Amino acid sequence: MEMVTPDGEISDHFDGRMLTPGHAIEAAWFVMDEGNFRKDKRLIELGCKMLQYSWQRGWDNEFGGLFYFRDVDHRPVQEYWHDMKFWWPHNEAIIATLMAWRLTGNQLYSEWHRLVHDWSFRHFADSQHGEWYGYLHRDGRLSNTLKGNHWKSFFHHPRMLWKCVQILR
Repeated sequence: MEMVTPDGEISDHFDGRMLTPGHAIEAAWFVMDEGNFRKDKRLIELGCKMLQYSWQRGWDNEFGGLFYFRDVDHRPVQEYWHDMKFWWPHNEAIIATLMAWRLTGNQLYSEWHRLVHDWSFRHFADSQHGEWYGYLHRDGRLSNTLKGNHWKSFFHHPRMLWKCVQILR
């Protein structure tokens, strides 16, 4: 959840029900990575559980890719871009699924990794000039040719490439 009440409950409001799969998936691999560092299976399992929950809420079974925002109760979302596909959640999902597979050996994570990796490189990558476009429509069509702005910066994508190399070593 992006926000909760002071006692940790979900607030029945647009903002209170908003789930950003990309943030939760990014947090999932942080938890798994810390679990690996500490040799703490509990943390690895928690990170995998976070990934599973977020994948189930965020993966678009009709067109592929990860939704940007979701309502935890499947109710309307106020942001008009909620069903678009942004580059960075896909970068985080590529890391998280690869890490979950390497830490657990569970083939489900390998399948998810191939799914998000192949979908992302097929839709976001500019095969002619390199780098990734930032924003796609729900069906995977390019929304615009922007590759950089105040939000789309040189961070998530190179970190994903670097982290995946580290995981595979």
